[in-house]
Amino acid sequence: MKYIKIAIFSLVLAFSTASCKSQFDALVQSNDVDEIYKGAFKYFNDGKYLKAADLFDRLLLSVRGTNRDDTVQFYLGLSNYKFGDYTIAEANFDQFLSVFPRSPFTEEAKYLRIECMYGSTYRYELDQNPTYKAMSAINVFLYEYPESNYLKRMRDMLVDLQERLDKKSFESAKLYYTIEDYKAAAYALKNVLKENSENQYREEVLYYIVASNYQYATNSIKEKQRERFLSLVDEYYNFVSEYPESSYRKELDKMFEQAQQYLKK
Repeated sequence: MKYIKIAIFSLVLAFSTASCKSQFDALVQSNDVDEIYKGAFKYFNDGKYLKAADLFDRLLLSVRGTNRDDTVQFYLGLSNYKFGDYTIAEANFDQFLSVFPRSPFTEEAKYLRIECMYGSTYRYELDQNPTYKAMSAINVFLYEYPESNYLKRMRDMLVDLQERLDKKSFESAKLYYTIEDYKAAAYALKNVLKENSENQYREEVLYYIVASNYQYATNSIKEKQRERFLSLVDEYYNFVSEYPESSYRKELDKMFEQAQQYLKK
């Protein structure tokens, strides 16, 4: 009896799969625009986004110039977006926006295009060109739609992307400290703040500037130490003026005290 039930279930499942497949294939091969249009939305609403995208793509030429044109192009992009193919979806939305700059779907298409761009960015260690591209698009969106419902999401993305750039800049400069090239480290770290004084890692950058100056002075020949310890003292005061309660304060105070002891000699 158990095996009979399994066999019946398998037959029902196979029949159901074949039926679904034949329905989709029939729509793909059909010339009935209304049926394909209804089928595309049915698959979309059922969460079968790849099939929906195939059908919307099938409709592009048939609906061109009609009142369904922008709907089909928008939902083609939305189907690919929901399926998770951000590269294709971004291209779809780009095409949509070039043809329909004033459609009821335009604002959402611009937002979704940015989501695709954001989804295609990389970790801070990797190429950040996609990050710059996404940030530029976000700033244009914020300018064009200052009252948009998507503002919070846009600003959150902008903060996250800027944090990646800040971290990449900081970590690249700190690498000189790691390899014990302290002169280059101090120079590179200062450049981090020249490029962006509001870097989210500002406290860490200032800490490593002091630490780099300390190491550089300590490891210098005696004739150069006084000048370099004086630079350390300047950087120490810069740090404590901004972060008097920093967790780095105790460590930097020791560096400062050693510099003072040397300078008093």
